[in-house]
Amino acid sequence: MKRSEINRIKAEAQAFINSFGAVLPPFADWTPEQMRSEKAEGIRARGLGWDITDYGQGRFDELGLFLFTLRNGDVNDLNQGRGMLYAEKLLISRDKQLSPMHRHIVKAEDIINRGGGDLVMEIYASNPEGGIDRENAIVVPSDGCPVTIQPGELMRLKPGQSVTLMPGIWHAFWAEQGDCLIGEVSTVNDDRTDNVFEDPIPRFATIEEDTAPDFLLVSDYS
Repeated sequence: MKRSEINRIKAEAQAFINSFGAVLPPFADWTPEQMRSEKAEGIRARGLGWDITDYGQGRFDELGLFLFTLRNGDVNDLNQGRGMLYAEKLLISRDKQLSPMHRHIVKAEDIINRGGGDLVMEIYASNPEGGIDRENAIVVPSDGCPVTIQPGELMRLKPGQSVTLMPGIWHAFWAEQGDCLIGEVSTVNDDRTDNVFEDPIPRFATIEEDTAPDFLLVSDYS
C-alpha cells in the first residue's frame, strides 16, 4: 500500500467513526514525532492505535480491514491469570471488503456490529488437525443465545447484534448494504503471533513510502 493511500484511508475512517458519535482517544491525533516519544512508550508496547492492512495483497478495496486498538493488556499477564487480560478495538469493514478466513490461537472475541451495513460472517469449527471443518455444524453464542451454523451457511449480524468466537474457530467476514462499524472486545491481543490464516498471507501491509506519514501505524512501531 502507498503511504498516501494509508493517510487518506485513516482520514476517511476517522470521519466514519465520528459519524456514529464515537470519539477516539487523544493519541489518535498524535503526530509521528509524538508517537515516537518516551511518553508513548506504553502505547507502542501494547500495540494501541491505527492499523490499516491489505494483507500484503495490494487490493485494499477487495481484501483489507481498518482497525483501531483502543486498549490492550499484556500477553504475559495471561500466564499469571490476573491483570489486564482484555482488549478492545474498533474496526471498519467496507462494503464487500473481505477480511480473509483465519483463526486465533489464544484470543476469544466478541464481534459486534456497531452500525452501518450488515456484517456477514462465514464461520467453521476446527478439525482435529487445526484445519477447517467444512463437514459439521458449529454452535456459537450470539448475544447470549446459541446459534447453530451449518457448513457453508452465512451468519448475518444486523446493527446491535454480536457473535462470540472462541480460540480455534475459523471465520471470515465482510460488510453488505454499506460500510460497517465493528466493535471487538477480546482477550489480550497480539496480532504478530495469534493469527492463523487459511492462505499463507501476511497480517500487515507492505508500505511504499511515496509521501510522509500523517500518523504511525501499529506496524510502524517496530
